[in-house]
Amino acid sequence: MTDDTVIEISNVWKIFGDNALTALKAIQDRGLGKAEVLSEFNAVVGVADVSLSVNRGEIFCVMGLSGSGKSTLVRHFNRLLEPTSGKIEIEGTDVMALGPRELQKFRNQKIGMVFQNFALMPHRSVLDNVAMPLEIRQVAKNERMRQAAAILDIVELGAWGSKFAHELSGGMQQRVGLARALAANPDVLLMDEPFSALDPLIRRQLQDEFIKLSKILKKTTIFITHDLDEAVRIGDRIAIMRDGRMVQIGTAEDIVMHPADDYVADFVAGISRLKVVHAHAVMQPIVAPIPADAPRVDEAETLSTLINLAIDDDHPIIVQDAGRDVGVITRADLLRTVIEGTEVS
Repeated sequence: MTDDTVIEISNVWKIFGDNALTALKAIQDRGLGKAEVLSEFNAVVGVADVSLSVNRGEIFCVMGLSGSGKSTLVRHFNRLLEPTSGKIEIEGTDVMALGPRELQKFRNQKIGMVFQNFALMPHRSVLDNVAMPLEIRQVAKNERMRQAAAILDIVELGAWGSKFAHELSGGMQQRVGLARALAANPDVLLMDEPFSALDPLIRRQLQDEFIKLSKILKKTTIFITHDLDEAVRIGDRIAIMRDGRMVQIGTAEDIVMHPADDYVADFVAGISRLKVVHAHAVMQPIVAPIPADAPRVDEAETLSTLINLAIDDDHPIIVQDAGRDVGVITRADLLRTVIEGTEVS
């Protein structure tokens, strides 16, 4: 684990059933699949040999279809589920080595969790709901109310502290849930499809607010979603799961441009490349003299901007890194990139 690594999990397995350990040995020795494990041991493979690391301040999106194991995986980071096998480290702490009391303290101080279900206490005010993690820490009432009010201001609900959950819209309730997770100032946020139950417009607004909030607070975040568009908008990196296994980890651009297999290629086939793909992924080596009046762009410029440039200028586009010419993009390169990202019926 490096200084920048906050979360590191290694070879984590979760098998549900009374014969989990026997089933795991059979998988490792005989290479059994999920269906064979279910048939032979009446056991279900939820997570299969997953390893990953998450850096400080990173939003790491884990996505996959229903049943892929993403929500099962996230519950291992704070041991809401006990892995059948594997190692989990957060901020250098071996989470598997913690006793019950240490684990409770660790969860309260290090990790905040936001579920799809808002899970607000109906008999408590909004302010009291947000202050609850601090109350568990036995923070004095005046101080915890002050901290809770400050967090409510950050999520733009400062005027709603005296209200109750039923008086708030769904989007506002989810913001209260996020504020409650942030109140204890955790190092890590675990977010399990937090916006998926909301209407599309409210969902997009909350995504925007979360992106803005993340830039301010710089919390290390595991964000679970089944929505590729959401993962692309929010995630610094994306991990795609299938049948409990990690199929590919990378930036949105990595995954769209270089899918690991046919499953990932199908998964990302419908995503627009315009805001995902950048100049450095499209450019070719410079082999011919460069026209002095050719347009120049930074290597991080998006495909959308490149296309607009190509419409207005017949010259090839020169890509720069720190002011140095490093590549060239022609209209043919842009057309090829767009076509390759289009589903053919």
